[in-house]
Amino acid sequence: MNYLKSAGCALVLLMGSTAAFAQGTGSEGYFQIYNNTEGNVVVGFYTNDGSGWSDNWLSDILQPGESARAEFTADSGEYEQAFQVGWLGQDDSEVLDEPIGIDICEASNVYLDDNEIYYD
Repeated sequence: MNYLKSAGCALVLLMGSTAAFAQGTGSEGYFQIYNNTEGNVVVGFYTNDGSGWSDNWLSDILQPGESARAEFTADSGEYEQAFQVGWLGQDDSEVLDEPIGIDICEASNVYLDDNEIYYD
């Protein structure tokens, strides 16, 4: 389990097996991350609230078809954040995707597809 403390906001990411968790809701302090790719492995998930990039939220890699639940608590802090995904490269390095804006309190699900990353 990894913890991120930024601007009074604590975040935790727990691994799940496949899509076993119920749909999350950021307004209740959690959201679900889905690796919907055909063959890409997620090795990193990072957020930035304007004060710098977080440590990797993932405690384990996220294989295709797997999901993870991200939990956070906050007394204060920025809910509008950028997130960035790290993919496993062919030489076992981490290849970072372009950052995407997210409101972690409004997001229920983050979908990592082969050619698109989005949330609802």
